[in-house]
Amino acid sequence: MSTGFTRICKGLSAVLVAVHIVVHFFPSAISYLALIPARTIPFAWNLITAGYVHQSLYGVVVTTVALLLLGKLLEPVWGPREFIKFILIVNFLTSLSIFITAIALYYITSKETYLYIPLSGFHGVICGFLVGIKQIIPDQELPFLKIKMKWFPSITLLCSIAASFWTLEATTYLPTVIFGTYMSWIYLRYWQRKPETKLKGDPSEDFAFSTFFPEFLRPVIDPIASIFHRMLCGRSAASNDAQGYTLGSEPLPGSDSIEASRRREKGARALEERLAAERLATARSAVELHTDTAGNA
Repeated sequence: MSTGFTRICKGLSAVLVAVHIVVHFFPSAISYLALIPARTIPFAWNLITAGYVHQSLYGVVVTTVALLLLGKLLEPVWGPREFIKFILIVNFLTSLSIFITAIALYYITSKETYLYIPLSGFHGVICGFLVGIKQIIPDQELPFLKIKMKWFPSITLLCSIAASFWTLEATTYLPTVIFGTYMSWIYLRYWQRKPETKLKGDPSEDFAFSTFFPEFLRPVIDPIASIFHRMLCGRSAASNDAQGYTLGSEPLPGSDSIEASRRREKGARALEERLAAERLATARSAVELHTDTAGNA
C-alpha cells in the first residue's frame, strides 16, 4: 500500500502540507485562504482555496494519506485529466454549498457565528473519492474489515455526524463532509462524461441515491430523491429515451447495465494490477533482504 502513488496525488499532497505550514507559521493567512462567509464577497477566491487549507496537523495527515491511497485506485480508471477535473469541481461546489448554507442559516437564526467561523479542509474531496470507489468497485471488501467498499461513504458520513456531538473540531468539518459526499455523487451521477460512450453520468440503479442508505429506508428515500432526479436530469433522461437505449430486448452499448458493468470491471482490473505490483515489489524486497543477510553472514 506504500507504493504506486501517482504524480498528481504526490504533488497535491505536497501542496496540502505546504499550505498547512504557511497557515501554522502565519495564522493571519486563514482570513484570506479559509472560507469565512462574511468575507467571501470581496475574497471570492476562498471558494477555491478553502479546500486546500488544513488548520490542524491531524487533518492534513489524515487527508494526505487518504489522498495517496484512494488516488492511486481512481486515477488509473478515470485518467489524469478527469481526476483533476473531479477534484476542482467537487472542491468548488462543496465550498459554494457551504457558503450558501451559512448565509441562509444567518438569515434564519440571526447568529453571526455562521458568518465568521473559518471553514476549510480537503475532507469534501476525500469523501468524493469514497463515492468514486463505491461506483467502480462497490462489492470489493477490505480483507481486515470485511466491509464492502460501497458502504464507506455512508459509514464515513455517519461517523462524522456522531463525532460532531463530541468535539467542536468535528462540527467544523461536518458541512464539508456532507456537501463533499453529495456533490461528488451529483457529478458522477449526472455530469461526468464518458469518452467511450459519449454519454454523461451513471444512471444505473446500483448507484442511485438510496443505495447510500440501509435497504429498509429506501422506500422513504426514493420518492424524495426522484424530485432531485427530475430537476437535475429530466431533459437528459427524456433525450436518452428518445434516442433509445435498447433495441428490442437487447441493451445498446452505453446503457445502464452494460456501462455499469464495464466501469466495475475496469475498476476491479485496476485494483488487481495495483495489488499484483505491490506483491511483486514486496517479494523482491524480501529476496534482496535475504541475499544481503546471506552475504553478510
